[in-house]
Amino acid sequence: MIPSSSVDLFSDALLEDPYERLRELRDLGPVVYLEAQDVFAVTRYHDVRHVLRSPEQFCSGQGVGLNDFINEVGRGTTLMSDGAEHRRLRAVIGRPLSPKALSALSDEAQGLADRLVAELVEARSIDAVSDLAEVLPTSWVPDLLGWPIEGRERLLSWAAATFDCLGPLNDRTIAAGADLSEMIEFAFAVAASSPPEGSMAAGVIAAAARGELEVSQCPNAIVDYLGPSLDTTIAGLGNAIWLFASNPEQWEILQADPSRVKQAFNEVLRMESPVSAFTRVATESSEIDGVRLPNAARLLVSFTSANRDERRWEEPDAFDVMRSSAGQLGFGYGEHACVGMGLARLESHALLTALAARVRTLELAGTPRRRLNNMIRSFAELPVVLTPR
Repeated sequence: MIPSSSVDLFSDALLEDPYERLRELRDLGPVVYLEAQDVFAVTRYHDVRHVLRSPEQFCSGQGVGLNDFINEVGRGTTLMSDGAEHRRLRAVIGRPLSPKALSALSDEAQGLADRLVAELVEARSIDAVSDLAEVLPTSWVPDLLGWPIEGRERLLSWAAATFDCLGPLNDRTIAAGADLSEMIEFAFAVAASSPPEGSMAAGVIAAAARGELEVSQCPNAIVDYLGPSLDTTIAGLGNAIWLFASNPEQWEILQADPSRVKQAFNEVLRMESPVSAFTRVATESSEIDGVRLPNAARLLVSFTSANRDERRWEEPDAFDVMRSSAGQLGFGYGEHACVGMGLARLESHALLTALAARVRTLELAGTPRRRLNNMIRSFAELPVVLTPR
């Protein structure tokens, strides 16, 4: 028997604070049927990892969202493809996001971060979302991607709409439909244009010319860059500032040893996963920790819950930058791990390093406001005061 729950993880209240209800779901069993979404939730760390590392058994090609519309629209992206098709697309999209390619950008990213933080320290009172977390993703990264200047003012709305549309058919999903349509039109326009030489969009078009993917796949490939280059990075950075401002002793540790920035950011991703969940579909009758699932069962795989699972982490609700959090699942895991996570890390590490060098204390200067999104956990406003060193 699979236990069931009436909890709606996509209600406003639980998008604000999901952790107690997720703990209850973990305690109910390895798999819990969610009545509100007609889906099976997988919430324990080891079970989530098992699903993510078994793409043949739990596929993405039938969509990773919670409604039929987005699962059909998204077919053919790296997020919603499997096997050889997925690997072919990922090879093209991931080429400029490889560790070697990104290492060539590290000095530039650090220089931009240093200059930005120097300006923010002068200002002292800032909104850590609009003044810090959104700056590099909306100014520097669009140049790397090759986005036209016209339309850039809509990128944040389009990226947010992409993740909202992955949720169930609630008000947020329906409201995001128009933005999603605009974004798709934009991607087709970019694919039909001549993006700047050396940009990621130009790389996609060149790959199609070499026969590495079909010309018709170029718009989807361009869309694949949008969400990972914006929302996941912005969410991760905003969550980092909030966690450090709420835990000043942890900021002192990072200041004392900035070489811990990678470890610290992993702990940020564990505590506040930028993407809360995706779905998978069982390709056969399957078993998860002794629980038998029917063929074609759709599973909601919760990264947020897995990263707070008491079965894996000691004191999981404590933010501790000394913790070894390399196994966190904030960017997913396995074949479908976030293709843009290297770029997100590059920007986040650069900004946290710059802050550690120049800021003695980070203090909340007002009540933070969450940006409610079906799949992204982030802030809309985060007022803080920076005290220089």
